[in-house]
Amino acid sequence: MTSRFAVAEHYEFQEASLQALGSPNLQLALSRLGETLAAGNRRAFDELPGSSLLRERARQIKEEALSSLDEHLATLESNVQKNGGVVHWAGDGKEACDIVAKIAAERGIRRIVKSKSMVTEEIHLNRHLEAHGYEVTETDFGEYIIQLAGERPSHIVAPVVHKTIEEVAELMNRKLDSDTAVDAKALAGLARKTLRARFEVSEMGISGANFAIAETGSITIISNEGNARLTTTVPRIHVAVVGIEKVLPRLSDLPIFLKILARGATGQKISVYTSLISGPRREGEGDGPEEFHLILLDNGRSRILASDMRESLFCIRCGACLNICPVYRKIGGHAYGGIYSGPIGAVLTPLYDGLKPNYHQPQASSLCGACQAACPVKIRIPELLVKNRAALQNVQASSPIERRIYSLWSRLLASPRLYRSLVWFSTRIVSRFARNGWFRNMPGPVKGWTSIRDFPAPASRSFRDRWDEIRKHG
Repeated sequence: MTSRFAVAEHYEFQEASLQALGSPNLQLALSRLGETLAAGNRRAFDELPGSSLLRERARQIKEEALSSLDEHLATLESNVQKNGGVVHWAGDGKEACDIVAKIAAERGIRRIVKSKSMVTEEIHLNRHLEAHGYEVTETDFGEYIIQLAGERPSHIVAPVVHKTIEEVAELMNRKLDSDTAVDAKALAGLARKTLRARFEVSEMGISGANFAIAETGSITIISNEGNARLTTTVPRIHVAVVGIEKVLPRLSDLPIFLKILARGATGQKISVYTSLISGPRREGEGDGPEEFHLILLDNGRSRILASDMRESLFCIRCGACLNICPVYRKIGGHAYGGIYSGPIGAVLTPLYDGLKPNYHQPQASSLCGACQAACPVKIRIPELLVKNRAALQNVQASSPIERRIYSLWSRLLASPRLYRSLVWFSTRIVSRFARNGWFRNMPGPVKGWTSIRDFPAPASRSFRDRWDEIRKHG
């Protein structure tokens, strides 16, 4: 991939960010995000006794699970099979998509319903199935709106947070030939009526999983809508696509994550629905699928596990870092250009999809540390972002001009004589052109900065000058 492509990607990110900043509807929607999810997150953890210790324990469990991941995965596979399920291993997204399509083809299935799942967004499962002639319907309310709009989610937990209720009403009425009022309850009723008809004729249900319990061979699905339970019980086939990092060793580990996941995501004490699924319907049970298939997806996770970025696999997809991030709360999720957005997306997307085509993502952060403070498992996101930035040197993702500037700067810092000359020139000459210590208009590469904010001018006296003066007057 050439530098010219990288420059184009850079400008695409800048363009998307400027469009986001200039959109009144998006800014209104994102301001509501800060007033609800972020505030709820802080309040929920403040009200939880010993929340810091609980988060630390969750972090320890994730570390334990990843340290012996091969053993836990083998235990999980064995117990799923004992429960009557079938386990499939997928090395990458294409293999996972092909497995789902093969299961559907062998059973003559055409109509599929899906519950909310970021991992299926990651591998573009809908696109693959639709290209093979399958009818796929998202059943989460937010995901269903996104599907109607032909967009990707802009938030891990709240996929349609970038749209106002007026935009949602216009979209649903146009796509569903309705005249429903601009009212959340009425629009939810319209979606419920439409989706119930899809459930009645569905033949396969596809889900992700928040966690997979090795000890019991179970998957856990956490949601605030009943669609996930309908997706996993009404169709005769249930297929769960799960990243291998979602494994927990023991069932007793689960309550710890139930306490922190909902608080990190929406500020709730606990989500409305928590489902533990252990295989297909057994004899004498009233509901559930005839077949249960678990697809364990790698898609780069083993490579990340063996690197110094393994801590990124601690992520439980709660979205807390997005809710608090000052950058995300200004530009939204679509500007990032990947399925995962916000601070954790700036870590994950380059790891999964390549650093060079996503080199703008690690830079889309102020490194203020708010994301780490909000994370329920205390992922050191700023440190991971810095590591991604350091790795950019190896892929030459920046433009030739940018690389030339950094090369000159490196040589300048390595030469005391050149550095002293620059300091002298800056303090004696450059500082004279400033107004009250600031530059308001600058040419060249810095023009983009001064078009929206002032640039600090160098001091009129350097530290070395002041130090010499202090020593002289002793």
